[in-house]
Amino acid sequence: MGQPQEKAVSLGTAGKSERKINIFVLLFSILVIATLLTYVLPAGEYARIEANGRTTVDPHSFKWLRSAPVGLFDMIKAVPTGMVEAGNIIFFLLIIGGFFGVLRATGTVDVLIATMARKLARREKLLIPVVMLVFAAGGSLMGMAEETLAYVPLVIPLALALGFDAITGTAIVIIGALSGFTTAIMNPFTVGIAQGIAELPMFSGIGYRLVLFVIVYFVSVLFIYRYAMKVKKNPSIGVYGKYTKEEANHLLQSDAKLTARHKFILGAFLINYIVLALGVIKFQWYITEIAALFIVLTIVIGIIGNMSADHIVNSFTKGAASLMGGALIIGVSRAILVVLSEGHIVDPLLHLVSESIKHFPGYLSVAGMYSFQTLIHFVLASGSGHAMLTMPIMAPLADLLHITRQTAVLSFSFADGIGNMIFPTATTLMASLAIAGISWTKWARWILPLVLIQYLIGLIAVITAYFIGYGPF
Repeated sequence: MGQPQEKAVSLGTAGKSERKINIFVLLFSILVIATLLTYVLPAGEYARIEANGRTTVDPHSFKWLRSAPVGLFDMIKAVPTGMVEAGNIIFFLLIIGGFFGVLRATGTVDVLIATMARKLARREKLLIPVVMLVFAAGGSLMGMAEETLAYVPLVIPLALALGFDAITGTAIVIIGALSGFTTAIMNPFTVGIAQGIAELPMFSGIGYRLVLFVIVYFVSVLFIYRYAMKVKKNPSIGVYGKYTKEEANHLLQSDAKLTARHKFILGAFLINYIVLALGVIKFQWYITEIAALFIVLTIVIGIIGNMSADHIVNSFTKGAASLMGGALIIGVSRAILVVLSEGHIVDPLLHLVSESIKHFPGYLSVAGMYSFQTLIHFVLASGSGHAMLTMPIMAPLADLLHITRQTAVLSFSFADGIGNMIFPTATTLMASLAIAGISWTKWARWILPLVLIQYLIGLIAVITAYFIGYGPF
């Protein structure tokens, strides 16, 4: 893949030096601010109750507490605590890195990319809409998010070989999946949990979400497509991260062909994806089960690839080591939530906002609910955790405001999904950028217009849902 290129051409004028913000410095700064807020904001909490196997919030149980400011040493301790709490995602990322280390060692990735690059050399415009649709469907139907990390290092070299850049390849996977995740036609981790808490029929209101899926998908494809075409015309504006343009160009000229061994390895990869999909849909698999599945796949492709045990282990550890920086980023970002939780200032924020929007007209209350969900998602970038924290409050609040509970769920799902495209607390995004070697600041500047467009679409969608009485209730 080549060595990291710190000089990877920026999106601005070629030749200009770019000021970079180290992501660890950025996250640590946010951590310090979060710690200071525990000294300023009042503390309080809702009681948590067990309901249908989930921990939810009792909306009538809020009480103010004595201030619980987080000390300096406790702030530092939050970092390893955050790493422990995010351990499943961190180890999933390392396992994915190890898996791709073994897969690359078989030579299958390079041969596959070279073959696809030759076949799409004159039809490269199909890559973005077709591949994005696959990931969008996965995000919307299965809640695919962390699972996409396995495909980022596969799509980026293909994008580069066709004249695009690393941002394009990353966006095809991540924005594709998040476009579906946001609209959540049947996303079990967001709409499924939120509707269960709100006591709505599971996956009800699917027709409206399907329309929104088409709109968000189309807007996302258009945004990425326009950028990719600009890079193809002028490669100097591209961002290439860990990857080199020269390596990608070599793929187009390669005469490598898929052998029977390569095809068996790809067959195992495809079977793995089918098993993954069935596991998520039928058995509610999550990161632990999926990580275990990739460990099995790693061993299988190593055997098919005629690799020795030492070769498999060495390739695995080398691939995992390449993503260690991204794994640490995930732990530090989780530390922010640890500090806010220890200071007991998340629940008071939830209480104060829910109380204040009671006095707004209906359509403004919906907008306030949507804005508040966006704010909460910044500090709690977990779809299921976000739902379990806020929906027990938002569902009865919707009743008080004469807003349908389905509209409250929609406000949550849009706010939850869009934030994952840009918030540095979104672990899947940060892991993907680590894989690609793209700085968060470059990504944030590039993706901001699409984020604002999608937030506007979401605002229009929830206000429209209020006026049409989006239900069943």
